[in-house]
Amino acid sequence: MSYRTTRSFPTVTLDDVRGAQKMLLGVSRVTAMEGSRHLSRLVGAPVHFKCENLQRTGSFKLRGAYVRIAGLLPEERAAGVVAASAGNHAQGVALASSLLGVRSTVFMPAGAPLPKVAATRDYGAEVRLRGQVVDETLAAAQDYARETGAVFIHPFDHPDIVAGQGTVGLEILEQCPEVRTLVIGVGGGGLAAGIAVAVKSLRPDVRLVGVQAAGSAAYPPSLAAGRPVSIDNPVTMADGIKVGRPGDVPFRIVEELVDEIVTVSEDDLSSALLLCLERAKMVVEPAGASPVAALLSDPRAFEGPVVALLSGGNVDPLLMQRILRHGMAAAGRYLSLRLRLTDRPGALATLLGVLSEADANVLDVSHVRTDPRLGLTEAEVELHLETKGPEHCAEVGAALRDAGYTVIG
Repeated sequence: MSYRTTRSFPTVTLDDVRGAQKMLLGVSRVTAMEGSRHLSRLVGAPVHFKCENLQRTGSFKLRGAYVRIAGLLPEERAAGVVAASAGNHAQGVALASSLLGVRSTVFMPAGAPLPKVAATRDYGAEVRLRGQVVDETLAAAQDYARETGAVFIHPFDHPDIVAGQGTVGLEILEQCPEVRTLVIGVGGGGLAAGIAVAVKSLRPDVRLVGVQAAGSAAYPPSLAAGRPVSIDNPVTMADGIKVGRPGDVPFRIVEELVDEIVTVSEDDLSSALLLCLERAKMVVEPAGASPVAALLSDPRAFEGPVVALLSGGNVDPLLMQRILRHGMAAAGRYLSLRLRLTDRPGALATLLGVLSEADANVLDVSHVRTDPRLGLTEAEVELHLETKGPEHCAEVGAALRDAGYTVIG
């Protein structure tokens, strides 16, 4: 589904973004722009990736964090800064603070992935694990700010953050001046708002499309209401855009300047992540892959040339493993099934022979011979197979039926 925005007035200017760009010289990287032949064929026009997954700290977040902290008054710097984040913002604040000689404390959920916790510490922050969800972590960080006088660095709801993120838009226009459509993942809206200010000020003809995960899409109801509204229990694998309420500052800009918001499913996200890894050789987190998910779900809806922003690449290896398996299943390349067979010597070997003839790669086998649900002469087998796509899945099922097996799940 897609939703059109209404109009209002932006609160950040092109001059703010250009000022942020000067401030970031020598700090953030001008990340690469890479073409995607596969997506270009699907869309019917050139598609390029803006690779912020290759930015320092692995995401665009360094840009806004540095601009925000660099703009603090001397007495504010002396008090230190505090942030709350499950990953990308934490690392951006930690590195920015270290570069500027400012003490930083970062609150992270108790269940935050260990690689992200370790990276945040390595960038120089004191890490405190509080709460089970980000809302609890955020409350702990704000309490700390009130108690100590440290400056709270919001991940998206501040004009300096928006201006810093907008520098990505200036780079896109320099690297791909012929762009017609720009696709951006949207959480709280800081990145989309900053890019919108930069791009629409210089190229009002460029269509801006924001992408949200369907289970965590706070912008559609907010745009309908004309103000930021909260959604209950946002759920998505894309933790980088898992935000229950748009920020006040970015919302007004998104409402004014972003042309459309679309939503994508979890299957779309996992398929996009798999495509980035296999076809583009890019390690991208689910939030960073959300623009690719939008292109895959409706490729002919985007006028080219298209730029899809890969906003980050910080993905926990264990989550990556689960997502890739989910993506393979969504693409018809991973098949799980259960069936029963006669419990006799050689029965399992015969079954595996049928699968071998069907050219299905067996990843895992669970063979149950003793269970109250089974008859005296029955055994149950659960199989996880790697296949070549939906057609091959159908061929494997047909081969099993032809061999006399009944698939029960």
